[in-house]
Amino acid sequence: MKLDGWTMLFLVRRDDPPKLDKATDDTVQDAHLAYLASLHGDGRLLAAGPVRGGPGNPIAGICILRCEVEEARSLLEADPAVRAGLYRVDVVSWFVPEGTIAFRPSRFPRSRTDVDAP
Repeated sequence: MKLDGWTMLFLVRRDDPPKLDKATDDTVQDAHLAYLASLHGDGRLLAAGPVRGGPGNPIAGICILRCEVEEARSLLEADPAVRAGLYRVDVVSWFVPEGTIAFRPSRFPRSRTDVDAP
């Protein structure tokens, strides 16, 4: 059986995040979304989104990329929210049976105003 490989990236909440005022936090979040949208626009980011979990869940978001692990790490370490110290990056390769997952063209939000909160 052939396998398809994907690079999975986890944005993990830091234990020691900086204290940001609301205006700065809003600016960083919008820059984070715009950055992810640009990676999606150039075809490297296939899917991304926030994660909800129970108390103590450190994972804030998951990204699936079309590139090797080291490139994915480098790309997401340049994310404004990571650079601001809100998250750290964990990256793994993920393999599934060929054809199990397919990604369709979509549009990513470029700011919080583009998102309808669930």
